[in-house]
Amino acid sequence: VQLQASGGGLVQPGSSLRLACKLSGSANIFARNHVQWYRQAPGKQRELLATIRTSGSTTYAKSIEGRATGSRDAGEKTVYLQMNNLKPEDTGVYYCNIFSLDYDIWGPGTLVTVSS
Repeated sequence: VQLQASGGGLVQPGSSLRLACKLSGSANIFARNHVQWYRQAPGKQRELLATIRTSGSTTYAKSIEGRATGSRDAGEKTVYLQMNNLKPEDTGVYYCNIFSLDYDIWGPGTLVTVSS
């Protein structure tokens, strides 16, 4: 069981990207758990960016608040993170995670590089 992130790439400052993260496991796991997005920038600790709850409500880190929108699709077992007005400091590997009493699920991240 893992969470596969995708949608990264090399973009210019001011661009937008839509990142996706798909769970390979049971739909029940997805439906019953919140999903977090993290970013690990080069040489820095992993940073919690967003929480997308089972209800669909979201919380964002100050570093992306106002520029990001999270959503989830239960039928696709996928969460999304729409990132707008990207900045060079948004560069990093983006991961998602399910963490609960029963699970601690990660997977391969997706690299976002913001550079002119």
